Amino acid sequence: MLTYAPDLAAEAASFAVDAGWLGFVLILFLGHRGAAKSEVKRNRIAGFGFLLQCIAYAMCFVFHRPWISPFLPAWPATEIAIAAFTIVLTAISVWYCYAAARALGKQWALAARVIEGHELITQGPFAVVRNPIYLAMFGMLTASAFAFSRSWVLAPAMFVFLAGTAIRIWSEERLLRQNFGAQFDDYARRVPALLPRIR
Repeated sequence: MLTYAPDLAAEAASFAVDAGWLGFVLILFLGHRGAAKSEVKRNRIAGFGFLLQCIAYAMCFVFHRPWISPFLPAWPATEIAIAAFTIVLTAISVWYCYAAARALGKQWALAARVIEGHELITQGPFAVVRNPIYLAMFGMLTASAFAFSRSWVLAPAMFVFLAGTAIRIWSEERLLRQNFGAQFDDYARRVPALLPRIR
């Protein structure tokens, strides 16, 4: 029975990531429906960053490994641990995306923009990092690589994703600085951009 445990764990991780992507799409769809339509400013450079993020995700699925095969040639216990980590990471990423989208409310958008009556959101997930949706997206990238990709894909996919994320953060935060000035600068000093601080 122990012989099949890594295969069952890998299968469970694959289904969890599939379900996680379904949850992500649902959150983004509902967020888009509830988003405000009136814009004051928009930064179009962020679109290039979004394209790079999409390329990183595509890398995880184009360079996939055979179905239910190990991420690394390792001991069965290691494969089970990788699968368990993948499942937990997926669940946390989806929950974090949902919490961030809910905190943003009508201000949610794929594009880098400022709407009429824009507020600086600093509570909930935004009290941990300034860009929690991108952190959740990074979690889903990592989980997808562990569940579906060949092991060599993870590092270059992360590099491409983080490059795209840096462009999007720069574009969006430039707008926020123009709109909120010292209030945003104070927030940026207190809260990291993408990765939570280990205290």
